[in-house]
Amino acid sequence: MDDGLDREKSRDIRKLSPALRFLRPYLGRVITASVALVVTASVTLSLGQGLRMVVDRGIFSGSETVLAESVVLLGLLVVLLTAGTFVRYYFVSWIGERVSADLRQAVFAHLVRLHPGFFEVNRPTEIQSRITTDTTLLQTVIGSSVSIALRNALMFVGGLVLLFVTNVKLSLIVIACVPVVVAPIVLFGRRVRNLSRSSQDRLADVGSQAGESLRNIKVVQSFNHEPLDITQFDARVNVAFDVAVHRIRQRAVLITLVMLLVMAAIGVMVWVGGMDVRSGAITTGELTAFIFYAFIVAGSVGAISEVYTDLQRAAGATERLVELLDAKSVLVEPAAPVPPAAHDFSLTLDSVGFVYPTRPDAIVLRNVSLAIAPGEMVALVGPSGAGKSTLFDLLQRFHDPVSGSIALGGVDLRAMSLADVRAAMGYVPQEPVLFHGTIGDNVRYGRPDAQDVAVWEALRQASADVFVRELPDGLDTVLGEGGAGLSGGQKQRLAVARALLTKPRILLLDEATSALDADSERAIRESVERLKGSCTILVIAHRLSTVRQADRIVVLESGAVVASGTHNELLRASPLYARFSGIQFGGQPTADGGQTIDDPLVADAR
Repeated sequence: MDDGLDREKSRDIRKLSPALRFLRPYLGRVITASVALVVTASVTLSLGQGLRMVVDRGIFSGSETVLAESVVLLGLLVVLLTAGTFVRYYFVSWIGERVSADLRQAVFAHLVRLHPGFFEVNRPTEIQSRITTDTTLLQTVIGSSVSIALRNALMFVGGLVLLFVTNVKLSLIVIACVPVVVAPIVLFGRRVRNLSRSSQDRLADVGSQAGESLRNIKVVQSFNHEPLDITQFDARVNVAFDVAVHRIRQRAVLITLVMLLVMAAIGVMVWVGGMDVRSGAITTGELTAFIFYAFIVAGSVGAISEVYTDLQRAAGATERLVELLDAKSVLVEPAAPVPPAAHDFSLTLDSVGFVYPTRPDAIVLRNVSLAIAPGEMVALVGPSGAGKSTLFDLLQRFHDPVSGSIALGGVDLRAMSLADVRAAMGYVPQEPVLFHGTIGDNVRYGRPDAQDVAVWEALRQASADVFVRELPDGLDTVLGEGGAGLSGGQKQRLAVARALLTKPRILLLDEATSALDADSERAIRESVERLKGSCTILVIAHRLSTVRQADRIVVLESGAVVASGTHNELLRASPLYARFSGIQFGGQPTADGGQTIDDPLVADAR
């Protein structure tokens, strides 16, 4: 499928067929529910004959014994009907819930393995809606509507047969009325189908608006944007409401027309049947049974017309879910993955070029070649848009280069499994990401089996152990979504601890100390210094202290490497670095207390 999810999909109920594969593991329960369904339908149809016996042999025969026997038989049929209904309802509802759960699990398990670029062109809020709303709709349909449709289809066929068995002439009257009843179902059903899709789309818009505003509530309130957000949300809710009302009106007209036409047909049939009873052509019991079957057939048609729209909506939901399941990752796993080298954690970038698929005309990286020795610390500097963060994405294989190659320990990343590539990396983003759960859960994110001793050591290395110990519940402190309740610096220190706990071979720091105070920054810088030699460290740097700490500095501009060397070497040799240093580092002293960025050497370099 294309990266962009198509919102306009067919509503053909045949699209429900892919969901059938999720029923296969529960074939025994499906058979049990099907048997119960057939039994309840058969018993319901048998009630007509029971009524005929009660009327003809019981009431009109004048025999109390026959009447009692007829009533007892009718009672047994009712007991069998209620027992069958219990079995059918329980198993059908269980299957609906189970299939819905399995679909959610399958879709989520597939989505979390897709390439990140997929979520750049597809709204996560809409995907979330598919996982929740669409699977809930399927649960309702499989756990209710399908059963109702099948039961009423059996009742319709069985009732139609018994109508002809009971009285052919009256049955022909019923058959003659069928086209008149079916016509509005076809006409209005198409309108309801289209409005149902539109209603679902408008509800998705409502969910997107709410999710976006609530996730970014501080920005919303900071800019006093609440009134405008409320106005926009109200507008979307009202649009969704108007579409829903239009759909409801069309469906109400459909149901009303069907009921009116069906009752008119039954009225004609009763009048003709009553005349036949008066003439002696049929008995009162036969007419009673015929009316019963006529109502069964009419009710079945009405029920099927009601659930048909649900089936069409479920078909659309199934297609959208299957579309997610069929989405292919552009990151191809090798058939026979090469394991990473045991002790070599060097990095080699050979003529790497990259463009984003959504922006094919904008070259992000061009002919980047770097050789980073094991244990070396390299700082990447350059203006925004130079390709620094993209380089980190390629190292973690969130994307593959469009040209050139990247090797870890001499092994091309594309020859390794994605899990091995990412297990070798420890990543700390500039904007730390924390999940709802405890502090311990967040630090253990990459090593769920880590013992508390290892967690506390990682926290100590990240200069986070002091503030965590001061919290009432320590590691068991529950964080809100996104780490709500913590300062930016605290969040960043937890993100550093999370990366350090995995003991990565390659540590990627995207300006990981940007939100820290001076003491915390110094503590983490000291931890990084201790890590030098034990793992390869790449850091996107905007602070002089970080730049000076690196063994080598690589300068990027417009996606290309334009200079490489130490801080002092680049001040003399790279006008871009000298200019960037003057702007970015603003004359701060060097780590060794020597020259500053404002030293005349900068002017000379310029």
